[in-house]
Amino acid sequence: MVMNQTNTLKLDQELDAVFSALADPTRRAILKRLSNGQASVNEISVPFQMSQPAISKHLKVLERAGLIERKIDEQRRPAKLLAQNMVEAVEWLSEFKAFWKTSFDQLDNILATIPDGEITDKKIEK
Repeated sequence: MVMNQTNTLKLDQELDAVFSALADPTRRAILKRLSNGQASVNEISVPFQMSQPAISKHLKVLERAGLIERKIDEQRRPAKLLAQNMVEAVEWLSEFKAFWKTSFDQLDNILATIPDGEITDKKIEK
């Protein structure tokens, strides 16, 4: 499948937004919470020592990244986890799997050549 430049740019922007959103530990914790089911801002804010407006700001970042959606449900706006943009990020990362496997295999080979007891806590001299 051939992607045109516009589609590639859009995917790059979506990945940038996803990785930017995932860079924050609070947002990752919110996503983990939402993996158990939808929740309101009040429910999400319980384990955090921050205000509901601060949690709402995190939710907006996650929403802009396409990782969650929020719908109005009477008086509440429950957040719900979305998978598609996260799937695309995982697929992008999986492109590097072969590189890391090769790198770890090479490290294993190097370590296998070092006799037992020669690896110490001392700094390696160059």
